[in-house]
Amino acid sequence: MVHSTQPNKRRPNSRKTTRILSVANQKGGVGKTTTAVNLGTALAAVGRKVLIIDLDPQANATTGLGLIHGEAELTSYDIVIDDVRLEETIVHTLVPGLWIVPTSVHLSAAEIELVGVEDREYVLRDKIVGHVEDFDYVLIDCPPALGLLTINALVASDAVLVPLQCEYYALEGMSHLVRTIERVRGNLNPHLELQGVVLTMFDRRNNLCDMVAEDVRDVFGDKVYQTVIPRNVRVSEAPSHGKPVLLYDLTCAGSQAYAHLASEVLKRERALRDGQVAA
Repeated sequence: MVHSTQPNKRRPNSRKTTRILSVANQKGGVGKTTTAVNLGTALAAVGRKVLIIDLDPQANATTGLGLIHGEAELTSYDIVIDDVRLEETIVHTLVPGLWIVPTSVHLSAAEIELVGVEDREYVLRDKIVGHVEDFDYVLIDCPPALGLLTINALVASDAVLVPLQCEYYALEGMSHLVRTIERVRGNLNPHLELQGVVLTMFDRRNNLCDMVAEDVRDVFGDKVYQTVIPRNVRVSEAPSHGKPVLLYDLTCAGSQAYAHLASEVLKRERALRDGQVAA
């Protein structure tokens, strides 16, 4: 049975210090889950308390952090569809300071089940707000689609972090996501912002990667992180061992890149916080 939470759309977000970031791109295979898992690990490594919410039915973030697919009793599906509290689904990972709300293939049915729910875009927000104050950061790993699950994530979030693969069609796909973010900001979540764009799977031997990176920086300017995530064998191997690459091989180029990305994210977050205080 689906339970509607019937939220008050005009109610301001009650969270004060916890930052909720959606890691989103409607295109699959761009390093979205890899970024969510390894950014979360890097943030935890510098003392931040981090929660990852796996909102992708493929459950790659779940298995990539060492959990066995299908073994969790309660998952993000239960949060979205049933009267299950967020706290009941949180599981500690092998990374100190990093927790996860796992998922399962059952989440794929949520897109259809949410259609008939009143205020369906606000379901996840109402389960998160007021229940994540113990964490510094919540990272929502979105599915590779701009459906109701991703919309729920954007409505619940303060900002969006977009992994963008260095390939020919990258900007075309990005334009669709930007329009979605603008619509969500205009109609559902006026606080939503683009936190940043991270270039992934970068191959310095490929001239096309340089061209795509230049085009993305021309369009999005300083929203594009200086850190570029390289195409790296160790990053690809790590999920099969149920580990973030920072645990699998700390010294590899991929691990170092995600550590630098975490530093950039924190720098932007500090600048934002300082700006709000000054205002």
